[in-house]
Amino acid sequence: MIRVAVVDDEQLVRSGLRMILGTAPDIEVIADCGGGEAVAVITACTPDVVLLDIRMPDVDGLTVLRALRAAPQPPAVAMLTTFDAEEYLAAALRHGAAGFLLKDTDPEQLVRAVRTLASGGSVLDPGVTRAVIGGYLAAEAETAAAEAVRSLTPREREVLAHLGTGLANPQIAERMGLAPSTVKDHVRAVLGKLGGVNRVQAAIVADRAGLVTACRPTEPRRPTDAARSEGGAR
Repeated sequence: MIRVAVVDDEQLVRSGLRMILGTAPDIEVIADCGGGEAVAVITACTPDVVLLDIRMPDVDGLTVLRALRAAPQPPAVAMLTTFDAEEYLAAALRHGAAGFLLKDTDPEQLVRAVRTLASGGSVLDPGVTRAVIGGYLAAEAETAAAEAVRSLTPREREVLAHLGTGLANPQIAERMGLAPSTVKDHVRAVLGKLGGVNRVQAAIVADRAGLVTACRPTEPRRPTDAARSEGGAR
């Protein structure tokens, strides 16, 4: 069961998200609260995923995000945003947000997003993609990102392309026919070579490098001999 906490200053928004997510058999909303209580509530209930309003009147979402990411085992945090909150997006990305969702996200898309976050993936609503990319690249040097991509091995570039589509490690492993532990090592290497970025930042770099459009959905590859032998040794 995926444990979710919802943080928003509006009770109506919290109730709506709780109702939507409650329709999924594998998701449980274990807490909802405003920004002022968020850190204490989330620390006490330890959810897997937090949906966090990026802009609140008492304690803003960035403050809550920084506190949550500083925890020993932080949850995956997706920022809930609106079209008029673009100035906050780049900062949230730098502070470790795992995704960005509009508050009026389609219910089915919201459920899929929570599952993706819980599995270690990242989510980026198409409605805020341009603003997030623009804000990030205004704060970080695009040329440096391009240089870093060129330093990757072909296998690492393929992994980065899959990160750009929001896939979690098990899904990447299936696509590439590799053992999950091998993919984990590749992901760690890619994020390190890109300057210690997180998965959302890596997805943005992949998009700007043209790797995402080149990464067309295909049939998962058959596991390699190394992957099969590694899996059999477990």
